[in-house]
Amino acid sequence: MATPAATTVAEYLAALPADKRKVISKVRSVIRANLPKGYAESFLFGMISYGIPLSRYPDTYNGQPLGVAALASTKSGYSLYLMCTYMDPKLDKWFKAGFAKAGKKLDMGKSCVRFKSLDDLPLELVGQVIAKVSVDEYIARYEAVKKK
Repeated sequence: MATPAATTVAEYLAALPADKRKVISKVRSVIRANLPKGYAESFLFGMISYGIPLSRYPDTYNGQPLGVAALASTKSGYSLYLMCTYMDPKLDKWFKAGFAKAGKKLDMGKSCVRFKSLDDLPLELVGQVIAKVSVDEYIARYEAVKKK
């Protein structure tokens, strides 16, 4: 549901209907409150994105900041991309177990958690998974995967 004209987070949020903006803003605030030092928020690929700035780590496969998470409103709900779990099987297993423990039904692809409302998403768990991966750890994981 990204607005093609949006080029910034503020423009993207302003273009969303009020009900969708409220959900995205709540998840965004959880991410921002738990984002380790060194990551930055930006607007990439039609989503609110969180990654390592190119000034810190320019050697990415696509010339864009190395993304750790992203958030978007979609036609049928919302998407939360957790690339941090995709590259770390232990973290992925921990996250999925936390979802089950919270009594929530997980709808997840390789890194994309799809949800229809805030009630579908354990926000405390989202904050915890975001907080678990420092910039240095994420770069090390990325480089290890890149070498394979």
